[in-house]
Amino acid sequence: MTETATGRVLVAGASMAGLRAAEQLRSAGWTGAITIVGDEPHMPYNRPPLSKEVLAGKAPFASLAFRLRPSVADVQWRLGARIAASSLSARTVELDDGETIPYDGLVVATGMRPRRLRCPGPLAGRHTVRTLDDAQGLREELTRPGARLVVVGAGFIGCEVAATAVGLGVAEVTVVDPLPLPMVGPLGELVARALLERHEVRGVRFVLGTGVTGFEGDDRVTGVALDDGTVLPADVVLESVGSLANTEWLDGNDLDLSDGVLTDAALRVGGRPDVVAVGDVARFPNARYDGVPRRVEHWCIPTDTARHAARALVAHLVGAEADPAPFAPLPSFWSDQHDFRLQAFGAPALGKDDVRVLDGDPDGDALIGYHRHDRLVGVLALGGPTAVSAAARYRAALLEQPALTA
Repeated sequence: MTETATGRVLVAGASMAGLRAAEQLRSAGWTGAITIVGDEPHMPYNRPPLSKEVLAGKAPFASLAFRLRPSVADVQWRLGARIAASSLSARTVELDDGETIPYDGLVVATGMRPRRLRCPGPLAGRHTVRTLDDAQGLREELTRPGARLVVVGAGFIGCEVAATAVGLGVAEVTVVDPLPLPMVGPLGELVARALLERHEVRGVRFVLGTGVTGFEGDDRVTGVALDDGTVLPADVVLESVGSLANTEWLDGNDLDLSDGVLTDAALRVGGRPDVVAVGDVARFPNARYDGVPRRVEHWCIPTDTARHAARALVAHLVGAEADPAPFAPLPSFWSDQHDFRLQAFGAPALGKDDVRVLDGDPDGDALIGYHRHDRLVGVLALGGPTAVSAAARYRAALLEQPALTA
């Protein structure tokens, strides 16, 4: 776009999604001002290593920070500032110190925060992993001699932290979850059983099919009480029980905030051409599948959504034609646990009721296919580099798949 760009785009959120939004705004031709507001004091950094390399003491912060491209050298950063409220009709946001910032275009990139357990008991010794400070605080406790860790939640973060803790030599590592298998929700029973066996043989204990009712201890946690009456001894607890969207600052604008921020196919929010949402806070329809709006918490999504949303927003701001191409990203994710990797392309969760072994053996290296309406919608590699390379070769085939009907 070559039209003259004037005014300000405000990016709410200074993590990876906010940075990618600024980069894509420039790439789409926006030459006006960009202000990025974020509540963390740090410049944008890579979060996946927090539960692995950072927790293990193998990655300093300098290795996590994203390199800033020259195109965003003139962006104004407002770090350590939290947006408390907004008025989309007036095109303003209000910071928690009372300052009001006007905008011409708004990018919602405020992401997620960890859900916390509402159980009785002390708070000291209970952790989450979402920020650099979270990971550093948890590491300090795990490296104390004789530490006993209880992980509540057998999802990706919970299992990654459990694996890292075993590698650190933590005395006892126990994972608790009300579901019968780890990661069964997104990956299905076949893969979940294989993961359970891999973790158990490496020293992780699982207590499955039971929930947490409270935490024992006076000043800090000494145990985790379960709904079957068992109390697990614990010096450190990780709560990994899902996420909540950071959308409270958008209350009062007549938006659908029931699960993140609902958008249309162009990532526009509430039918407004001057507001878009990006990253894992955005609940958007994916034309590659059935068009049902969903949030996607994968590393690739901030870049994919930022590219599409920036084009739509800049087109509106400069009076140009919007890109008519449907938004059809191909999600991907990976998870390193112990000495093996999970690498996926597509949407395994949409095909977890029809899971097939495409190659190999789940007890070793395996390539798993996920099908919906008898079509391949996702592949997952479980194991080492050979399996991961095999999964990557399916990427082109998945990109060629036509859209599925609901």
